[in-house]
Amino acid sequence: MTTKTVSQWFSTATSLTLFGKKIHLMSSCLFSVDTAKKDIVFLLDGSDGTRNGFPAMLDFVKRVVEKLNVGPNNDRVSVVQYSRDAEIHFYLNTYTTRQDILDTVRGLRHRGGRPLNTGAALQYVRDNAFTNSSGSRRLQGVPQMLILLNGGRSFDNVDTPASALKQQGVYVIGIGTRNSDTRELQKISYDPSYTLSVSDFTDLPSAQEQLSSVMNTVLTRGYTHSKPSCSTLYVVFLVDGSDGVGREFPIIQEFILVEKLDVGLDRVRISVVQHSDDPKLEFLLNEFSTKDEVRQAVTKLRSRGGNSLNTGRALEYVGKTIFQRSAGSRIEDGVPQFLILVTGGKSSDDVSIAADQLKKSQVAPVAIGSRNADANELKQISLKPELVYRVDNFRQLPGVETQLIDSVKTITTADIISSYVPPTVIIGKKYYLCFLP
Repeated sequence: MTTKTVSQWFSTATSLTLFGKKIHLMSSCLFSVDTAKKDIVFLLDGSDGTRNGFPAMLDFVKRVVEKLNVGPNNDRVSVVQYSRDAEIHFYLNTYTTRQDILDTVRGLRHRGGRPLNTGAALQYVRDNAFTNSSGSRRLQGVPQMLILLNGGRSFDNVDTPASALKQQGVYVIGIGTRNSDTRELQKISYDPSYTLSVSDFTDLPSAQEQLSSVMNTVLTRGYTHSKPSCSTLYVVFLVDGSDGVGREFPIIQEFILVEKLDVGLDRVRISVVQHSDDPKLEFLLNEFSTKDEVRQAVTKLRSRGGNSLNTGRALEYVGKTIFQRSAGSRIEDGVPQFLILVTGGKSSDDVSIAADQLKKSQVAPVAIGSRNADANELKQISLKPELVYRVDNFRQLPGVETQLIDSVKTITTADIISSYVPPTVIIGKKYYLCFLP
């Protein structure tokens, strides 16, 4: 029997490669924590105010790296520099030896720039550095650490991105100079006690022992990262805002306000897109993190109107714009993704290609149509026939809510992948399978 490094169990992730993408599947709510290795990202303040101290920052990074056990199956390191914008110098999976990292760090140059947008940099690191494709092993239970070297107060807000990193289980350690905002660094750090301070960057060697102590504290206390739980799922509502819906649009609004969904930062995320002639984004998956915020945003929605209903164009828009990591999607992390289409008519354009692409991308389309919607079109859009719901009019939407929510809560990413049926290709032509009841 294999002995785990730390006998704490939270969730297990398995993975498979589908259509060229590695997808992690949450097979249960248990996973092992491996503290024998770490993923460490250094976020360096490269603004105009740190030009003189930048060489000392690089020396500090090199001293920390020299103490690490670098290797593809041991410690991994990434370095990001920021000022107004952030830039990755190398990813967690770029280098596999300590010497390669040291050589690269030695050659880094100060970027300069203003203002200092620490909030945007934190979000950038979350979206681009702590990802599976960038070498992060968060889903394998490897501790994730962000070491921020900062020399000034942020021009933008840090609260939301700092909270998002904590929710994702990234241990942020903030190191600042006398020009930094101590309270701001304490907000950013995973715990206020993880905030370190020096007079200026030339004094960083004095903080190395403190940093080592904090890192050891993180590992010995146990790494309780926020891997997507079994109740985590992302839902995009694509609602018909055409003239045909008219006075029933407020009923659709009420339907979106599903009280049975546990909306939260690392639980259920919601996005809304309205469509008629063209799609219109109302809000993204990562725009709101509480049920009250979503409720307020939905209450403010107004029907766009429009003569035609281009559902195919809207499905394509959602796939290319909403179900993307930059827009808050976490498909690569194994979080189930759902598209709930609410429509009152037949599409003016073709829906087959866009619907197939969504399913191929591990999104589960659910189709709800009124009596004027086309039954075959709804089946073509949905992941499977059981995810098609028919109502005579939108006043009957509350009648399908319980069944819909139960389906959304129980379908896993593995179910979505196994339910996908590729289109049949015959003599160069594409035919789409039609599921009959």
